[in-house]
Amino acid sequence: MTTTDATGATAAESTTGPGGESGGEVIVTDHDRGIHGYHHQKAEHLKRLRRIEGQVRGLQRMVDEDVYCIDILTQVSASTKALQSFALQLLEEHLRHCVADAAVKGGEEIDAKVEEATKAIARLLRT
Repeated sequence: MTTTDATGATAAESTTGPGGESGGEVIVTDHDRGIHGYHHQKAEHLKRLRRIEGQVRGLQRMVDEDVYCIDILTQVSASTKALQSFALQLLEEHLRHCVADAAVKGGEEIDAKVEEATKAIARLLRT
């Protein structure tokens, strides 16, 4: 049976076929159990997103109160930077967890995860 320790490291699970012959090792990781890279930082991420939400609500208030355009643009820039920073943190966690998980498994799975991460990076760069 595969076990995962507190650091997220996994051990291989031995499989046996009918009659007890060994079928090789199957690697089961946190990712297979539906645990994503941000899972261990979930509370911090939610706190950060609530802070960003507050910034956006502040923008609404500023427009409602007819605040000077440049002051609103300054706040838009700060909100955008906060979202970009959050996205980079999430991307790092994806690389460390999901892509690393695929690398352990090898084969086509690693190619798919690298392609997925590359597309995510491209989307971030377009913004």
